[in-house]
Amino acid sequence: MSVYEYDAVIIGGGASGLTASLYLSSRGYKTALISKGDPVCCLSTGGIDVLNGSDSPFDLLAHLPEDHPYSLVGREALIEALSFFMEIMGHAGLPYVGEPGKNRQIITPIGTTKSTGLVPCTMADADLAEDGHLHVVSFKGIKDFYPSYITSRIKNSAFSVFDAKVATTLGIAARFEDDAFLDAFISWLHDLEIPHDRVALPAVLGIRDPVSVMEKISSATGRQVFEIPTLPPSIPGLRLFRALKRLLQAKGGHLYWGREVSSFESQAGRIEAVTLSTTGRPSRVEGKVFILSTGSFVSGGLFASRDWIRETVFGLPVFVPGERKDWFNTDFFAAGHAIEKAGIEVDGTFRPKLTKMDNLFACGSILAHSEILKYQCGHGLAISTGMAAAKMCEGMLS
Repeated sequence: MSVYEYDAVIIGGGASGLTASLYLSSRGYKTALISKGDPVCCLSTGGIDVLNGSDSPFDLLAHLPEDHPYSLVGREALIEALSFFMEIMGHAGLPYVGEPGKNRQIITPIGTTKSTGLVPCTMADADLAEDGHLHVVSFKGIKDFYPSYITSRIKNSAFSVFDAKVATTLGIAARFEDDAFLDAFISWLHDLEIPHDRVALPAVLGIRDPVSVMEKISSATGRQVFEIPTLPPSIPGLRLFRALKRLLQAKGGHLYWGREVSSFESQAGRIEAVTLSTTGRPSRVEGKVFILSTGSFVSGGLFASRDWIRETVFGLPVFVPGERKDWFNTDFFAAGHAIEKAGIEVDGTFRPKLTKMDNLFACGSILAHSEILKYQCGHGLAISTGMAAAKMCEGMLS
């Protein structure tokens, strides 16, 4: 068996696990991140929803239930975590814009608006300005983007369609990283002689460096260019995940990707190591502290049967919101299903309750009482609780 030693071992490679890993790695700790595959954040629109339902997330923060994870994080720590996120995304070459305490409305691919907190700088101007002029560019055969819906809601607008010779968002994004294709697109766009001030495109302007692609188009056409997120799964979510992953590797974080935890060892109230499943020689990953960030049901951190819910790595006690018959509302599309409250309950130090593992912490959507769909706080909660758990680890390691 191969044995590896680390200061911190993070299990789960989503936004919360990546944030925790990046924070600890940036503080000089030897960090390992274990993930069984690409996380749910790859499927997101790339925006950071902090807390929706008001222009200011902070107005809502004080009215959350006491057991909501945000209540454990607190306002100042939430601001610090989002500032840390914006800082590291700047280092990753994918800067985000916005204010932690202010929501913005951005155009959706069907012409409505969505409230969110922080957005990639390529979406900085994706607001629905009623008095503005807008030209929407779409691509032949593309799905999950509806330019006619957008222009029907905006008075001074029109759209054109470019044939990229591929129809998938990933295929078009890959083509935009080819200089010859970008030049041909700019030439076509310039020849349209667009009378509008702003030009919107689906979020396909490359995968690694969309900022430079956007700036080249804007400079060549003299127009204000921005992206509109497509329906999930979308390229901005993939950009976000890959940027965080690259940055963690650059900071020396060790990745065990495509690996699952098959067992763990504990002694005297502490996790000592986890063993990773493999077709060959198993790996034993030792750590001084451990963070569980495996997500909820969709990510596989929780598993539900007919009568019970279990946590899939350490077998931790799971808060279950009543009997199964009460888990869902009669109207499935209504917000606030009781099942959203299921998860791991933690104390003020983000240690799981009802367990005696002193060096184990939890963060992200696996936390009980999160109700992410109800409060629309997914990435904001992931980032803030990931950093909160990491800070608790830092205190133990220092």
